[in-house]
Amino acid sequence: MSETRSDGELLRAVAADADRRAFEELYRRYAPWLTARMRSRCADAAVVDDVVQETFLAVWRGSARYREEGDVAGWLWRIGSRRLIDVLRGEGARGRLRQVLARLRHRDEVSAEERVLAGVEHGDLAGALVRLSPELRAVLQATVVDGLTTREAAVLLGIPPGTVKTRAMRARRQLREALA
Repeated sequence: MSETRSDGELLRAVAADADRRAFEELYRRYAPWLTARMRSRCADAAVVDDVVQETFLAVWRGSARYREEGDVAGWLWRIGSRRLIDVLRGEGARGRLRQVLARLRHRDEVSAEERVLAGVEHGDLAGALVRLSPELRAVLQATVVDGLTTREAAVLLGIPPGTVKTRAMRARRQLREALA
């Protein structure tokens, strides 16, 4: 029976020795998760696949360096989400239109992340989150859960930065009122 290496051990092996087996193990461990998470942000599967590949390519080439702070999944998510934002910025109006149409097509479907957020067992937080509109929840998820800046969230969601700030303020106010 082979010993399973930790994420940190895999990353050190990739960085120090260009260990292909360590890289493949890391990819198998995280690529499906990253792909699923990206698909909740972007309806274009080809764009998501490219972004996931670019994310892992950055890890392989060493341009993305893990500093042993936080978990590897969060680190990969930050790399991937920033790459997705870059792609969406480059697509301009055509890309935003495609995103809006995709959201309209699937707006009645609840994403896995929304189900998890709704199922959080911290007092009445789950109920308060469920009662937020999808627009307010999306802004909270992008800025709080995913840790994106206002500008990054604006690009990701296809709305102006001022709207992100307004929705975040409204969401926090509604949560405070619901939890008071």
